Amino acid sequence: MKYILQIFSGFWSTLRYRAEDIISRIDSLASGIEIDKVIIGWSTDASLYRQLGSWLHGKGIQMLLWLPIFSEVRAELQPDPARDVFGKAVAAPSTQEGETFHFVCPSSGRNAEIVKETYEQFFSGCGFDGVFLDRIRSQSFEAGISGIFSCACERCRRAFQEKGVNTADIRKLYEAQKDAFFDVASWPMDGEFLLENPLAQRYFEVREEIVADAVSDIAGYFKSKGLLVGMDLFAPVVSRLVGQRYPLITRYADFIKPMLYRRTEAPAGIGYEYALLEKNAPKARGKIRLAMDSAFLRTQLEAIRNIPCAKYPGIEINHDEKLVRTDPGYIRESLSAIREYGFEGATLCWDIMNVPEARYCSRDGRTKSK
Repeated sequence: MKYILQIFSGFWSTLRYRAEDIISRIDSLASGIEIDKVIIGWSTDASLYRQLGSWLHGKGIQMLLWLPIFSEVRAELQPDPARDVFGKAVAAPSTQEGETFHFVCPSSGRNAEIVKETYEQFFSGCGFDGVFLDRIRSQSFEAGISGIFSCACERCRRAFQEKGVNTADIRKLYEAQKDAFFDVASWPMDGEFLLENPLAQRYFEVREEIVADAVSDIAGYFKSKGLLVGMDLFAPVVSRLVGQRYPLITRYADFIKPMLYRRTEAPAGIGYEYALLEKNAPKARGKIRLAMDSAFLRTQLEAIRNIPCAKYPGIEINHDEKLVRTDPGYIRESLSAIREYGFEGATLCWDIMNVPEARYCSRDGRTKSK
């Protein structure tokens, strides 16, 4: 099985690691696993990528730019913000290691141009083989009810209207029904839940279509430059909560990395995101229970089996006593299940540089989870 390594090089104006240190870490892993790609970003220090890319290409490893799209956008460029159906700006309540999780409007052509201009200004001459699109979604219940009912700015209201949904009617329906707005008729493991109320159901469907339309434009831009396009996606079971419908959004991907994070108590963690639904709509009927065991993991792998692009499911190997309580047994369990499905590989997330070597390597240097 081939592996993708993910490395967070720092926020826009910062740099976390030297190229020499990254090369040393990758080289130590290469003795135990076959590394196919390295995803790295999104510091704008071009010298890092030129040096790293030269070394990676000499080893036959592709280098992809980790690029956030609808969140962590460069604030100094004043992107068009996201607003909710109540007419308010969507809050950014979660700050984690400097990340704001502040989401912008997906319908904004200006925001799409910011993404393209950022690539051209800082990354186009660095030797990247592709881009890895992150934050290609709407806000979640992380921002409460406001988050799930966004974006509904003027542009998005028009987009909803063109697809047959009036966001004013959505607001009125929620104000009348509250938690019952989210009453579930069925919630299959592929995430394409069916709500009791047809209008509520259509709201979620159109939200997915708007996100996919925006991603189509951005992905098309990068593909026109001969770049691979990878995508960071929520696990199928919770993907609809953030406007990601696999059959729609994956049309524009060369490969996907479903975030199968069963032990992450932070945004994109499966249990974490589902618990936010429980918190914000506690009286909604028809919700399901997620066990987070190996059997559950296989339901998520089954849900992506027929997606017609390369699949590198992502598992967290970082360890943090509060946020990410991983261990070698958990990593082995996850990789074993992925291997059974015969996918192209797996992604080791979300920063290989932030994992103590003793956690994944044995005394002879070979990867424990192999």
